[in-house]
Amino acid sequence: MAVAQLFISGAVPVHAQSIGEIDAIVRRGIKQGIYPGAVVVIGRRDSVLYSRGYGHFTWDPASSVPTPDSTLWDIASITKVMGTTSAAMRLVDAGRLGLDAPVRQYLPRFSGGAKNRVTVRMLLDHTSGLRAYVPFFKQARTRDAAVSLLYSEPLVREPGEKPAYSDLNALLLGLLLESVSGMPLDQLVTREVFEPLELSGTAYRLSARARRRTVPTAVWRGHPLQGQVNDPNAALFGGVAGHAGIFSTGSDLARYAQVWLRNGVGPRGRWVSPATIRRFLTPGAKSGPRLLGWDTPELDGKQPSLFGTLISPAAYGHTGFTGTELWVDPAHDLFLVFLTNGTFDPRGRNSHQELRIVRTSLSDAAIRLVPQVCQQDLVAEC
Repeated sequence: MAVAQLFISGAVPVHAQSIGEIDAIVRRGIKQGIYPGAVVVIGRRDSVLYSRGYGHFTWDPASSVPTPDSTLWDIASITKVMGTTSAAMRLVDAGRLGLDAPVRQYLPRFSGGAKNRVTVRMLLDHTSGLRAYVPFFKQARTRDAAVSLLYSEPLVREPGEKPAYSDLNALLLGLLLESVSGMPLDQLVTREVFEPLELSGTAYRLSARARRRTVPTAVWRGHPLQGQVNDPNAALFGGVAGHAGIFSTGSDLARYAQVWLRNGVGPRGRWVSPATIRRFLTPGAKSGPRLLGWDTPELDGKQPSLFGTLISPAAYGHTGFTGTELWVDPAHDLFLVFLTNGTFDPRGRNSHQELRIVRTSLSDAAIRLVPQVCQQDLVAEC
């Protein structure tokens, strides 16, 4: 069973064969046991072309059916861009935060040796030299203890030399934003991102009522983990952290993507200046595929990008551990929101590689959805 909301702009014909292809790809993922439920939203800067929910909240067919507008998802690492990066961009745009300022200027505890050379930009493009991951939840019992451990983390590479994706960068950036703004991170992001962009269904910590319409992401002690952050480090931080913690709907993520396609114009007017948008979407000399907060398609020919084989080099996006994906392709004037709960697996299967195949196939089908896209000299073939 699926719940569909389909919006087709009269000026934008949609390829009917691609609609069937999208449905088949997502349903195949459910049939293969990769995820019990999903939501897909595809659109352009000024319209939603396709919006649909699939499957169920859990593997129980009597559980709820996801919908794009009301179902909440733990978006995991997409928090890094939707929350942390976006709030940082607003502060940069207001002149309150310097991208090339040393982190120690805002967080004096992060200092000494090579750490003195780590800049805000390096936290955003993952060239800080910090380790990829540390299970602080195994070493600390409180947020303060975890923060102390984070500050004491040594660098494992020279800062600024090489990108290496790290949750620690986003954790530090969250603390930095709190220091600059004088506000808790969730309040800052709500003020700078959720409210001006009218993302009314998006939040860090959910009410009991909102939890009931949240898709579970795991089974904990025999019960579904529903409405609580899946990431244990984020849970240690009280559900509000720079790297994870946001819950959102497919429709809210679509509205967020459209702001980027409109070059920083939100529903209430200019949200961020075009110049600041360009700064965040310009790669550094040594940042590889990393932009500021965002990832780009790695079109190296070794394996298909998570964002598909037809995506343009101008595209950018992010994925989340729970099975979420968002990409924006300004060359195609197109975005894709794909939300799943691939981590909800009572059998303990690791389906990340299978999910990668679904994401790649779905991304290509999304681009084929609009015939005009394939007529432009933006991709080799469609």
